[in-house]
Order: sequence, then structure tokens, then C-alpha cells
Amino acid sequence: MLPLSAIKIRCMLVFVLLMVLSMSMPAMTARSVPSVPAEIASTSFIVTLDGIPTPVMHAAVNTYFLNFDAHKRTRVSVTASADNFWSAGVEVQPWRLGIRPVRQGNTITFDLNGPAKISISRPGDYFGNAEMLFLFANSPEKKPPSAAQVGLRYYGPGVHRENIDAASGDRIYLAPGAVVFGSLNIWGVQHVKVFGTGVIVYDGPQNPADDDGWMHKRNWHCIVMDHATDITIEGITCVVRSRTWQIQMKDSRQILFQNIKVIGANAGNANADGMDWLGGGDTVVRDSFIRAADDIFAMQGSWEGYGPKAFAVQGNPVTKITVENSVLSTSISNVVRAGWPWKNFEGGHFVMRDSDVLHAGMGGCGIPFALMEIWADPEGRGQSSGFYFENIRLEHWYSLVQLRQPVEGVRDVRFTDVASLEQPSLVPSVLAGSIHSVTLDGVQLGSVLARSSADIPIEQRDGADQPVFSTTGPSLHVTYPSGLIKPGDELRLEATPDTSSNTHALRYQWTFGDGTHATGRIVTHRFPDAAGTLLDGSGRFRVLLHTTDPAGRNNWIATPIIVAATAKPAINIQSTVSGLIYRYYVRDPAQVTQPADLGRMVAVGVSTAFDVSAIRTRDQQYGINFSGMIDVPTTGGYTFTMLANEAAKIVIDGDVQGQAPTPFAQVCGLNGNAVQTTTLSVMLTRGKHRIQVSETHSAGVDGFGLWWQGPGILLTQVPSTALSHEVDQP
Repeated sequence: MLPLSAIKIRCMLVFVLLMVLSMSMPAMTARSVPSVPAEIASTSFIVTLDGIPTPVMHAAVNTYFLNFDAHKRTRVSVTASADNFWSAGVEVQPWRLGIRPVRQGNTITFDLNGPAKISISRPGDYFGNAEMLFLFANSPEKKPPSAAQVGLRYYGPGVHRENIDAASGDRIYLAPGAVVFGSLNIWGVQHVKVFGTGVIVYDGPQNPADDDGWMHKRNWHCIVMDHATDITIEGITCVVRSRTWQIQMKDSRQILFQNIKVIGANAGNANADGMDWLGGGDTVVRDSFIRAADDIFAMQGSWEGYGPKAFAVQGNPVTKITVENSVLSTSISNVVRAGWPWKNFEGGHFVMRDSDVLHAGMGGCGIPFALMEIWADPEGRGQSSGFYFENIRLEHWYSLVQLRQPVEGVRDVRFTDVASLEQPSLVPSVLAGSIHSVTLDGVQLGSVLARSSADIPIEQRDGADQPVFSTTGPSLHVTYPSGLIKPGDELRLEATPDTSSNTHALRYQWTFGDGTHATGRIVTHRFPDAAGTLLDGSGRFRVLLHTTDPAGRNNWIATPIIVAATAKPAINIQSTVSGLIYRYYVRDPAQVTQPADLGRMVAVGVSTAFDVSAIRTRDQQYGINFSGMIDVPTTGGYTFTMLANEAAKIVIDGDVQGQAPTPFAQVCGLNGNAVQTTTLSVMLTRGKHRIQVSETHSAGVDGFGLWWQGPGILLTQVPSTALSHEVDQP
């Protein structure tokens, strides 16, 4: 046993060593974790930040959120309370961040580098009842004020049950952990600043089965403004649980929303717009997050309700709105809308740039939902111009643009460097009536640069001008070797310029969809496994290439790359002829009991493509099955994207299947169901493979189609040249 003196000496040496080590290590910023009031706390998800449990708040319906200070690097761990919650996969958005978590049972873990606003859900789960977690990593407040500060209205941690009525000159601070159950009224005042990282929760008396959330009055929205000027709202989170518009502004100007978070959801999945302008404008929305259950941004001169008398109210123009560096999501409806079919709307100079659209509306209300919609048909009127979209990433979306105005006119609508990162447009865009000067410059759908109306597609009706297409920014596509790609194989990827493009001095940034990144025009990479970006077992990795030129122009290219242990062998068959065998069925609603039941077969024939337009009888409920061969030009991974309104299925080589999601009904009297996508990825050997595709349809327009993408094949509909059937097949 050591003498006491020796023990003291050793203790001193250990103490000195620890002091030296602590001085040599970088300082760690202490993470403060404010408590969450029981009225808003949730255990549906358990989150730890750098190992520290951090309370999650319940927003509305099945949405949850968490605000926290961002460090240079934060280790995030999310545990779902439901068993096997992540078993079908995990989707972390925006995709450009390239986050692919590590999954262990009900827990996912990933690193977050700096401030960000992200959405976490299961693949395909983003509609009204979706279970979604939103994480808001904020830049730490540099000098948060204290309750004792003179001239400050201070809301400290804890619950406050009141409506906040701002007075001119007010500075209103919501501290971390502050939760205000009520409404923020900024009514007839000026020079107001509301800031902090606290939360306002609005749950009003609106009828959940009706649309009266449009009413413009105090205490009827999370934030409402009326004839207000010089207003700044910064940092706070706004939650709306009732069926009402979230932020409504009437004839107000000089408004800044900076780093705000807005979450709206209700059981009716309707009438929870993100922001509405009833006249006014002169607004900047910067570095913000909005999850809506209706239009994310809506502009109208006035809104006094429904009916001829209310529609006749003129209202004031809406002008000078800028949305930038923001993350946007809606469970239904448009990203941006102006006007209404029976109202006057005038205004313009709306700019959206450098933003991510995570989820745009599915289906339509009278007309299809879109990134940009002006719907003034049949009796709308007014003149508006100057709607600009620049460097926008579209993830889940429906259509690009719907402009329908019979008289007066809409002018100067521009889409510049707008990229759909994965899917094609699900329904055509439409320009109808007095529509002029629509320009698309550098619009990229998946891997295809749009050079004509057919590439979107865009339809012109009732005298609308043809849109103008140009490519003044960078234009490239991604090439990689064909063949089987197994986990761990080294793969060479190259950014290949289009023949008409000037790629001098471009910057290249790669996101491989497995949590890693690289720079340079030519890169090599090894994919670690065959689980895919979504951890869904598909083997499909979402590779994104982002290029910028010296002028700041952007180009985003999405390329799915499939990783698998083996490739499915081709079928050794020689006796084939062009075309697919189709079998057409009539579905009697009184006899059909299952959505996928094709019905009674009434016709057999040959079709040159996956196309029902020349086969179907429009006044019938029908089913159709295509069968035959698809000729794969080279060995490699292929991704098939099927578009369908109802039950649909794709089967390759008898056992690789993709099943359409549950039908999604359209609203506001628009007949039938929305078009949805089904994605199937498979590694195929060069040659012929058996394919079967079937669908059912009951009402409305049928958007059925099949697209593919693979080595050397950009995102396109499967061509007739690749399709055949056996000669002796009945």
C-alpha cells in the first residue's frame, strides 16, 4: 500500500495533467436546454443534442418541433416512441444538405453542421396527417435581453395565456422556453419589433368543418397586421392548430420576417395559409421555415368572404415581396398564389429565390396546384406583372405554373435556375387567356434541361403567348460507367457539359446521398451499402450535382445511382415483335370490391407505349394491364417512376414490384384523384426483361405514365423502341 504522501503526489500530478489537457483542448460551448411546459410537451420523439436530452414540442395534429442553438457541429439523435417507426425508411430534407442518418432500431443519428431548418419524416409521409419532426438549429443570440431592460415587453420561460396587442414603438421579446397561447395583433401601429426564440400557439374558435379562417379581425390568426408599418418579426415560432390563416397582413408595409418558423395543421387539412397579403406588401421573408395546410404565400387585393358582393370589393394592390433563403412545405395547395376566379387582383414584383420547396400541394382545387398560380378564370380581372423565381429546388411537387386570366393581363413571369431534383411534372402546366412574357431560363426537371414547352410540359390556351425558353446559365449532365455497382466499388462520376454550354470557371459540389460530399468536375466515390439514401432497401442513392458560375448562376442535377449485390439476368428470347399486349377491363362499381380489382376484361390488343388515351372509354370506370418485354440497353441500375391516379402496380421479371400509394382525393369540386408517383429501382443486365404494369381509374383526368432513368438515359418516358412482346403470347 502506498504511503499517504505518495498518494497526494500522484493526485497532484493527475490534477496538473488534467489542467494542461483542458487548456490544450478547444473550448466547448455549453448547451442550454430550456424546459418545455407540459401543455405543449411531447414524447412522440425523444431528441438528444450532443448526448443531452432536449424536450420536443407538439405543434399541431402529428407535427412536432424543436428550436436549439446551432454549434459548428451538432450530433443529433432522434428516437421515435412507436415501434418500427423507421423500418420503411427515413427522409431528411432539404435534400441539398445530403443528410443520411444512421439507423439503429427506433433511433436515427446524424451530424448537423451549423444553422439549418430540416424536416424529418418517413418516405412519402407528408400529407395532412403526416408524422413529421421539424428541427430548427438557430444561430445563438449574441446579446439576449433581460427582463429588467427598460422599454422591453419581456415574456420569460413558461406559459402565458394572453393575446399580445402591440403598440407603436414596442419591443417585444419571447425568451427561450416562453410559450404564449394566443394571438399577436399588430393593428394600426408602427415601429414594432418582436424577437426571441419563444413560441406563439394559436388555437382559435374557428369552425373545423367550414372556411371562416379568412376573416380579418383581431385574435383570429397567429399574427395579424392591419395598416401597420415598419414591423420586424425575428426568431419566433408560430404554431396554428385551428382552421385559419396563419399570418394575415392587410394594407401593411415595411415588414421583415427573419428566421421565423411557422407551422400550421388541422384535422381538415385546409385553410391554414402560411402568409396572406390583403393589399400592401413591401415585405421581406428571409431565412424562414413555413409548413402550411393551404397556399404557402397568397396575394389578393382584399378578401371579404364568398359571394358576388364580397368578390366585388376592389382592395389595394400587393407589391414588392421578396422571399429568400427559406424552406417551404405545404400538405395541400400552391406554393405561391395570386388572384381568385371572381375577384380583381393587381400587383406584382414578387421575388422568390435561393429556397427549397420540400412539399408542394398534391392534386388541385378547380385547377391543379403549382409552384406559381394565378387563377382569375372565369371572371377575374386586373393587371399584374413581375413574378420571379430564381434558384429554387423542388423536391415533392405537382406542376410548375398555372396562369389563367381571361381579360386584362399577366405579364413578365420568369423562372430562372429552377430545378426539380427527382420527379417529372405530374400534370401539365397551363397558360390560358391574357398571359404574356413567360420566360424559362435554366429550368431542370430531374436530369433534363427544359428547352421547349413539351419538356415541362406547358399548354397554351385562349390566346396565351408561347413561353420563351433559354439557357444562359451552366448546363451539364452527370455521366458514370455502366455495369453492376456493388457496395464498396469505386465509381467515377463526371460533370459533362452540354455541347452548347460554357462551363469555364464553374464550381462543382457533389452530394452523394450517403452523407458524404465532394468537389471537382470529376470525382470518385464508393457507396457503403445497398440500403439507398432513404434507408428503404432500394439501393437508390440520390446524387446531386450543384454548379455555380462566376455570375452566381446555379444548376442542380439529380441522378439516381443504384447499388446492389447482383443484377437480374436478361431473358433469353428471340421471337418478339414491337409493342405491348394490353388487356382492357370494365369496372362495375357494384361488383368491384378492391381498389386494385381490374374488373371484367372486354378487349385485348397491342399498344406501342404505356398510354391509355387511345384505349380507354372515358365514361367508364376501367382497368388496364400492359405486359411484354422491356429492352435494357446496358447493364446497370434503372429507376422507374410510375404516375397514376389510383391503384397501380409495376412488376419487373416477376418479383420486383412497386405499388402505388393510397389514392389522394382532389378538392374544391375538381373531379377524381391526384396523380401520385411510385418509384422502383432495380439492377438489370443488358437485354430483355419481362414487365407488367397495371392501373385502375374511376373519375377525372387520367395522368398515367411510366418514366425511366439509368446509365446513359436521362429522365424520360419509356420509349416505344424499348418495348416488345412474344410472338406467341395471346
